[in-house]
Amino acid sequence: MAFEFASCSLEGRTPRAPVRRLGGWKLAYADFLTALCALFLIMWLVNGATPGARKDVAKSFGAPAPVEQAASNEARLATLTEDRLLQSPLFASQTANVSLERSDGSIRINLIDLDRSPLFETGRSGLNTRGERLVGLAAEAVIQVGLPVSIEGHTDSQPIRQKNYSNWELSADRANAARRAMAEHGVPAHLISSVTGLADTRPLSNENPSLPQNRRLSIVVHLDAR
Repeated sequence: MAFEFASCSLEGRTPRAPVRRLGGWKLAYADFLTALCALFLIMWLVNGATPGARKDVAKSFGAPAPVEQAASNEARLATLTEDRLLQSPLFASQTANVSLERSDGSIRINLIDLDRSPLFETGRSGLNTRGERLVGLAAEAVIQVGLPVSIEGHTDSQPIRQKNYSNWELSADRANAARRAMAEHGVPAHLISSVTGLADTRPLSNENPSLPQNRRLSIVVHLDAR
């Protein structure tokens, strides 16, 4: 704190007391309150802002938007996972029974039951030799990427001539047969998140739901599970 002394006279008079300058702390305190109010105002505005407005605020401060970072990370993970799957032995032979689909948050491996190369015997839930081999290769790919999967069973629209047994039961039984086969090939139980039978509700060909290509197993790799 600065002090100012009054000048002394030559006559030996006692000098006056120092004059204190007491206004400096008030300016510092006012600056602090102003900054604090600005901080609260920004927090209030950001809390009620739309995602687009938050993105603009982030850019104005030179920071990348969180949504952009998440989308970029998921895109990189999807590309890496897709590359690993395509380089696995499952896709090495370019078999007609296998296809790959990429969508938001997941990659879908389709094991297709074709007329000339079926994975199951007609109307049966057990895998045949070809089906066992393909599911085993799919299991190796799932272990390699290390991400949780869902197993879906699908059928065509042809009805089953069996009492109390429909395409719903058949698709569920086939999906569960695939789960057991994947477990036998080393896929840990915690990587299988669900097993579902969808009958003919999601055909690959909407124009012709009776096509044999609609009979398939789908192994859905979940990218957003980490």
